[in-house]
Amino acid sequence: MSMRALVVLVVLLVAVVLGSQAVYKVHETERAILLEFGEMVKADVQPGLHFKLPIAQEAKRFDGRVLSLDSAPETYYTLEKKPLEVDSFVKWRVSDVARFYESASFDLVRANRLLQERVNEGLRNQISRRDMHEVVSGERDQLMGELRDDLDKVMRGYGVEVIDVRVKRIDLPARVSDSVYDRMNSEREIEARQFRAEGQEQALAIRAKADRDAVVIEAEAYRESEQIRGDGDAKSAAIYASAYNRDPEFYEFYRSINAYTTVFSNKGDLLVLDPTSEFFKYLENGDGS
Repeated sequence: MSMRALVVLVVLLVAVVLGSQAVYKVHETERAILLEFGEMVKADVQPGLHFKLPIAQEAKRFDGRVLSLDSAPETYYTLEKKPLEVDSFVKWRVSDVARFYESASFDLVRANRLLQERVNEGLRNQISRRDMHEVVSGERDQLMGELRDDLDKVMRGYGVEVIDVRVKRIDLPARVSDSVYDRMNSEREIEARQFRAEGQEQALAIRAKADRDAVVIEAEAYRESEQIRGDGDAKSAAIYASAYNRDPEFYEFYRSINAYTTVFSNKGDLLVLDPTSEFFKYLENGDGS
């Protein structure tokens, strides 16, 4: 190969390298700026194919989509000085490319650290103004809304738009949780013992009333039965007396026959009686003489 051909080949190779460095592409999901010797000459480069001066100029890109910062759980104190462990996350994106580059140099780690510091500060201020009930349930939505607005206002100065701030979980610290659970357990045990005592008291009262009612019912039933029995005996005696007065001789004969039937019904019985006694008078003579 001649010297002239070698020079042409080198020139072409250099031209290709310089040409590749003179063209850069920005995707629709990216935000970009153009630097010239480290100084920003063009902010917020639009998506597409662009040209730049080789070596002198450099394109910096950053993700322009909505990003998430999942914060580590932090301990904050409420208005009544009670600790709460809060686990939160933030949705954010770059709104001002120039300011974001000046504050974070398109470094995601630095941007997340800066945002985390502001989130911690905002949560600390919001929670310290409220009691535990308001933080957990009462004013939780209002707290998140105020925190998002305040955080967005602060982060706009860094070229960041805060879209949303949410709390994933609010817990008591482990040492506090144990004491709270122990206290709740003691309260429930006291409540259970109270319910059991009231139940036993009501059971004793119900049993005593049932026993008293049973005695009263049994006494009334016995009184009624004795009264009925007495009335029956009286009526029976009256009937017997009336029958006896109508025919005393027949009544006496009828009573004797019934006595014989009762006495001699069991052949195994042995009676020692005087045959001439009054009991056998109707067996000796039909007329009883």
